[in-house]
Amino acid sequence: MLLLSCWSLSRGFDAGPLFENVGFELHAGERVGLVGPNGVGKTTLLRILAGLDHPDEGDVRLHAGARIRLLSQQPDFAPGRTLFDEARSALDEFLAAHDDMIQTAEKLARATDEAERNALAARYDRLNELLRQHDAYHVDHRIRQVLDGLGFSAEDYPRPVSTFSGGQQSRLMLAKLLLASPDVMLLDEPSNHLDIDTTRWLEEYLSKQPEGMIVVSHDRYFLDRVVTKVFEMHANRISSYPGNFKQYWRLRQERYEQELKAYEAQREYIEKQEEYIRRVHYGQLHKQAASRQKALDRLERVERPTMIETPQMHFLPVRRSGDVVLQVEGLGKSYDRPLFKELTFSLPRGKRLGIMGPNGSGKTTLLRVLLGEEEPDEGKVQRGHLVEFGYYDQHLQTLDPEKPVIRAVWPEDDPDAVEQQMRDLLGRFGLTGDQVYQRVGALSGGERSRAALARLVAQGVNVLILDEPTNHLDLWACDALEQALLAYEGTLIVVSHDRYFLNRVVDLLLVLDGQGKVEVIHGNFDTYEMMRAQKEEAERDRARKESGASAAKGNTNSSRSNSKPVKPKRQFPYRKVEEIEQDIATVEMELHELEQLMASPDLYRDGEKVKETTRQFEEVKDRLKQLYAHWEEAVELN
Repeated sequence: MLLLSCWSLSRGFDAGPLFENVGFELHAGERVGLVGPNGVGKTTLLRILAGLDHPDEGDVRLHAGARIRLLSQQPDFAPGRTLFDEARSALDEFLAAHDDMIQTAEKLARATDEAERNALAARYDRLNELLRQHDAYHVDHRIRQVLDGLGFSAEDYPRPVSTFSGGQQSRLMLAKLLLASPDVMLLDEPSNHLDIDTTRWLEEYLSKQPEGMIVVSHDRYFLDRVVTKVFEMHANRISSYPGNFKQYWRLRQERYEQELKAYEAQREYIEKQEEYIRRVHYGQLHKQAASRQKALDRLERVERPTMIETPQMHFLPVRRSGDVVLQVEGLGKSYDRPLFKELTFSLPRGKRLGIMGPNGSGKTTLLRVLLGEEEPDEGKVQRGHLVEFGYYDQHLQTLDPEKPVIRAVWPEDDPDAVEQQMRDLLGRFGLTGDQVYQRVGALSGGERSRAALARLVAQGVNVLILDEPTNHLDLWACDALEQALLAYEGTLIVVSHDRYFLNRVVDLLLVLDGQGKVEVIHGNFDTYEMMRAQKEEAERDRARKESGASAAKGNTNSSRSNSKPVKPKRQFPYRKVEEIEQDIATVEMELHELEQLMASPDLYRDGEKVKETTRQFEEVKDRLKQLYAHWEEAVELN
């Protein structure tokens, strides 16, 4: 079903147009990732779609009574409300509809006029369908599900909203949007203020929703798991790509190369025609020349394609350190609770170590201990020979905000450095022209971040310690940084919540759980995810075995007092295990075929086919889930 359409949208400010002649449609079930460099107008476009801003030209149409809502970045709550009551207020529309439905049912029971009864019955059916569609018959259960998923506990429910931190209030705004379940969700950086576990829950929740949504996010892993289509904002327009982020990143390069070939082929054709016209224009073939000139005048010219510019970051060769950069033994640190304890690991030269964990788990404290800026409560850190640390602070306080950029980056121990060298260095990090003479404090967050990285290059250190280096970078700067770090000759220690970054860059991972335990993973984020999934499966197997053992023990005790053993009641009809396994194999093959179909770009040319395939995919998943449950019961009870 078509939910939203817009055409010929244009919006600009004093600095010039943000976008021009933009048009697209959004259907139910589509989850669109909106990407583009900082400052191209992504948030402005969302505000226009939500009706909070107006385009200079063009129109937005919301179809079939669809509801639309934008995730607000500024919390706005009624005074005095508790967390649970504020979350519940997102469902006021459905609660009112429920009351209306009860009143309609009472009127229907008393009505005697046939026309009135028909009208009331139709109204009752509409209200019932609305409540059923939005699962509004289980309000409190839905509220608990969403609040728990976003990291709130039952103890938080009665607390006044005003007692929560800014990050927690932002999560509450997200909870209200999810509970309201508008037909069109506009999500601007929804994973901000979320740790990895909470983000994982949000990804799973959004991927199951039937609504249409447009998501602005710098979290590439999030986009990979959630979106089914990507809109790229660049050069004042929008280009559409099917699939998730990974597919978009590949297709954009392929499309650019195809468009460049088409442009160059046309340019070659035009040049040949123009050369022919020049040669014969005044000769006997002047009529042919005039004919060709008319054809050229009518020719629709192909514009030279452009790619979003990526900074050409790279790190210079560094002095070789000892073979072991850090030797950590029995390290522990506590404040009001343990942050980490009994941490032991070795960091060889050239390794890239990642540190991840929930907010407040002690990641930055661990960095400070490794740097020697803070003493551990127990254990020791032995630093290797000729180790030179360079620190990137996530708050960007290593740069003097009052200095010009070029002076803030200039290494203090190298006063004879040539200015052109420093300008070239800053240029590789995307800071060019007059930007290098601006005050650091006047730069945007992304520009300051790139200046801080350039400062590390100027220092020439052989161990980089980076605390959340991707926080202020757009997707293209993140990609450039990752390529630069992969080519870096020294050793890397990085704290990050960016799973895509961790997956691509690190080969050793420390995972803090917030309770004092640290897990050492020899691999990247995917390795950790695989091990986590295996542990969860093992725990489920153990729980099933314990449940089976408890049931068997209960049956044994019962048999001592009753000659007839009591079996658990079946939920499914009796079938042989082998038959169910054959059905599972068939349905898994069907699911695999649908997954391949959904990964095909051709599918997304037909909106109806997309919706039908998505519906089939969800139905097959449900069938497979039921077959697994039937199989488990058959294994236990047959």
